Amino acid sequence: MMNVALLQAAGGPPAAMQFLLFGGMAALFYFLLIRPQSKARKDMEARLSTLKSGDEVILSSGLYATIDRVEEKVLWLKLGNSTVKAKRHAVVALAAEPDPQN
Repeated sequence: MMNVALLQAAGGPPAAMQFLLFGGMAALFYFLLIRPQSKARKDMEARLSTLKSGDEVILSSGLYATIDRVEEKVLWLKLGNSTVKAKRHAVVALAAEPDPQN
């Protein structure tokens, strides 16, 4: 209790200490949240750019499909006996990739 009263009487912690605390929190936020997310986004964009006909992919809906044709923003996918049109961003992973959660 006495330490709190002394800090309040002194005007609080020095400005340099506040700056270091804020800077440390910003660095921690960057390295724990922003950097891993941007790295994962870049990896996914690289994977999406290398898709080709014949690749087996997993869609965001959980369906497995085989790529029939590749266009700039659209993929034509074979689902059983049907061919469907889907956006590239509907692809979550290649079916041959190991699951990163296991």
